[in-house]
Amino acid sequence: MATLSPRISKAHDFDDAVAVLRAVGEPTRLRLLALTAEAELTVTDMVDILGQSQPRISRHLKLLLEAGLVERVKEGSWAFFRAAGEGAGVRAVAALVALVDHSDPILASDRDRLAEVRAKRSEEAQAFFRRHAADWDRLRALHVAEERVEKAVRDALAGRPVRSLLDLGTGTGRMLELFAPEIERGLGIDANPEMLTLARAALDRAGIRHCSVRTGDIYSLALPRDAYDAVIIHQVLHFLDDGARAIREAARVLRPGGRLVVVDFAPHEQEFLREAQAHRRLGFSRDVIEGWMEAAGLEPVRFQNLEPDSRRDGDLTVSIWVGRDPRIITDLPVQPDVSAVEVA
Repeated sequence: MATLSPRISKAHDFDDAVAVLRAVGEPTRLRLLALTAEAELTVTDMVDILGQSQPRISRHLKLLLEAGLVERVKEGSWAFFRAAGEGAGVRAVAALVALVDHSDPILASDRDRLAEVRAKRSEEAQAFFRRHAADWDRLRALHVAEERVEKAVRDALAGRPVRSLLDLGTGTGRMLELFAPEIERGLGIDANPEMLTLARAALDRAGIRHCSVRTGDIYSLALPRDAYDAVIIHQVLHFLDDGARAIREAARVLRPGGRLVVVDFAPHEQEFLREAQAHRRLGFSRDVIEGWMEAAGLEPVRFQNLEPDSRRDGDLTVSIWVGRDPRIITDLPVQPDVSAVEVA
């Protein structure tokens, strides 16, 4: 225990440290902590993995929650549990999990059952993908290849470190996966639980532990002000009734000097998308999005059009806008943006 105490004392006072140690001073709770350090899980998942009753698992989770070692994320009628990702609990979880011998047969069995839960989640995600693949492929065929779009998004955020990333309307979580190697933490928000099933499966498959997804309202994010270095809204605004409001809310959670990247279609005339894909807006002009950014207190600093690879009638142009919070950065080095298509 000698190696544990100094690390906990930095984050907890004496009484809190005692509460933490009591919370994990029971085999099932330590197993639950080890599991939630690996993945976001429901109570049902944990019942399946540990082979214990739902009331028993819930009681143990309650103690871990009260000690600040586990977080609960509500998602419709479901709730996901994960090891603390913020606050004093982060240090405690890291120290406690490090004390455990992960080759222990009980923990090894838990990990095997966790792998089965993840496999089931992936199968459900693939089934959902197959049911909707025709619609998605039709939409993809209308505009430039995703590889070009992803490169442009990466270029848009080049030149300054991005430690924390928020992806609004995360869908399959692709933006989190794309930036995961470079960021310290990432969060994806989406209103569709089925899409979040896809996203969780993708993050699990890629072994990404520092990014997570959850349901949320793009107009009213349950997030603090000044929380993220970058926010991405990728192919989302055309589904919304009030794009300006979404941009205002995205601007609210940007740190000083943070950047908002909007990816969407340029104006087009493909009316079938209103019914076939539930589009409310048929693209956006440069001035519209830049006007919304300025009204939200952001400075438009970059705009780019990606023309379709072919010239077939009906192909769509993808536009990318970048707005920057004009407040002065105090803890990040300022570097010039690297692009020839920035706003003068």
